[in-house]
Amino acid sequence: MTSLAIGARRVFSPARLPDLVILTRVALAFAVLGLFSLPFPYPAAGLVLIVVAIAMDGLDGYLARRLGVTSDLGAILDITGDRIVEHVFWIYFAVAGLVPIWVPLLIVSRSFTVDAVRSVALSAGKTAFGEKTMQRSSVSRFLVASRTMRGAYGVAKVASFVLLGLLGVLSGAADEGVALISAGASAGTLRLTDWVVGLTVLICLVRALPVIWDARVFFSHRPPDVP
Repeated sequence: MTSLAIGARRVFSPARLPDLVILTRVALAFAVLGLFSLPFPYPAAGLVLIVVAIAMDGLDGYLARRLGVTSDLGAILDITGDRIVEHVFWIYFAVAGLVPIWVPLLIVSRSFTVDAVRSVALSAGKTAFGEKTMQRSSVSRFLVASRTMRGAYGVAKVASFVLLGLLGVLSGAADEGVALISAGASAGTLRLTDWVVGLTVLICLVRALPVIWDARVFFSHRPPDVP
């Protein structure tokens, strides 16, 4: 067996499927940018890819559990992939003028802060979720790690990105002289999008505060001075 075939078997082995799902989601996010940069009807295909990329969220974790390859590293890669996809969409929609620039700035800053805190916790043997979670109280575990709050944030992000993608499609169609919906419906979609984006940002911040608060224990003791 050639070295190329051996390498291919390693890359596409069942144990690597969760990682391939993460990489596919990231690739789809960047493909969306390319489609939205093209004239109508290509943005419509971009909207479909947004739905596909979002629908794949959680598939890597499911496969890891079914294949018995869950690990702390896999959890980190999962969060990293989610961050890339999320940030790509928020930044693009801000550049396109569909959300204020403070939205991605706030969300990216929140992500860096939370991930930095979690990296310190990881060095102490604590993880973001699961049995070794760094969350110290039932309230913080509910806000950060419960299926209810994670699901609420996930649904809010799905709604935000789909609505923003829809606005992008409508805008691209309008540039080509195509009116897909009435002016009133378009205005209503814009108002709904603003409300959903605002709710998404609020949930994002609410889930971040307990992470930062519970992490104070990792910064409460200074290491001994080195002579």
